[in-house]
Amino acid sequence: MQTNASFGSEDDLQSFTRSLPSDHGRTVLNLVFQAAELFSGMEEQVRETEARAQFVCKSAAERAQLAENRLEVAEKARREVINEAERKLQEASKVLTDAEARIAAAEDKVTALEFRTQSAEAQLHEAQRALLLVEEAIRERLLGKS
Repeated sequence: MQTNASFGSEDDLQSFTRSLPSDHGRTVLNLVFQAAELFSGMEEQVRETEARAQFVCKSAAERAQLAENRLEVAEKARREVINEAERKLQEASKVLTDAEARIAAAEDKVTALEFRTQSAEAQLHEAQRALLLVEEAIRERLLGKS
């Protein structure tokens, strides 16, 4: 701010002190007008500064709101991705559990079939031995061969 220039130079003050008393009123009035202009200019600068500050604050608030909105959208997307991943993981876990159960059931069937096969083989051997004994008995008794 130019306080000295607004009030006038030192010459104005010296002329005020050297002037006639009738000129004092006019000089004081000029000084009052100069002071009023100075204050008016200061008020205008304050208004402009305040307007700029309000604009900056409003702009910052809008940017903050936009950033908050983007953050909310990103957070929502993150939650959706996590929920989808958890759902897929649960599905995969269920599929794996079902597959393990089917494998265990198939293994049980294979084991049961192995036991039946062994039992059938044992019965077959027993039947073959019995058949040989019958054949031998037939040969000996009916045919008289030893």
